[in-house]
Amino acid sequence: MNSITIRNEQESDFREVEVLTREAFWDLYIQGCEEHYLVHKMREHPDFIKYLDFVAVDGDKIVGNIMYTKSFILDDSGKKMDTITFGPVCVLPEYQKKGIGSALINHSKQIAIENGHRAILILGHPHNYCKHGFKVSRDYNISDPDGNYPFGLLVLELVNGALDGVNGKFYYSDVYNFDADALDEFDKQFEFKKKEYRYTQYEFQIACRAYVK
Repeated sequence: MNSITIRNEQESDFREVEVLTREAFWDLYIQGCEEHYLVHKMREHPDFIKYLDFVAVDGDKIVGNIMYTKSFILDDSGKKMDTITFGPVCVLPEYQKKGIGSALINHSKQIAIENGHRAILILGHPHNYCKHGFKVSRDYNISDPDGNYPFGLLVLELVNGALDGVNGKFYYSDVYNFDADALDEFDKQFEFKKKEYRYTQYEFQIACRAYVK
């Protein structure tokens, strides 16, 4: 970690970040991956938060990345609270388990606080994020748009008490919704990789669909 530096992503980094994202997520949550296309789309989307787009660099090699978009909570009365969401956050496989992902989260979290953001909501595996202080959304009575509580829907207050009295439904940016055919076409720009099943794909399905009672 001593040689790793964190800085904002630059336009000249774009393809390298897409390649590393593809390497980090390939076969992890689905057969193949979609996160490299998400990164490609996200940069031009109005919900993208450019100053929270960071890369981790080892020498002149980009080894990790984190990106954020705007999101919000809507309560039953129609009152809206702005939140932010990160994802993808990724590290090259050979650099994983060295604290780089945590460094990206902690660094970007501090910048988010300095810019007045009050809460982060994500959909991810609790094993990866509870160590950073994330809690299950049911603890805050915050559901997904359908009123359900996947145990992978996680919340982090950036300001103590930021979510006091706040409850309702969480909505992430529509940048996360895209056409599968467009993804397949985009993926043809990269080196061929065989798609295979891994148990982590089923784990992520559980995180997305299970409910906290």
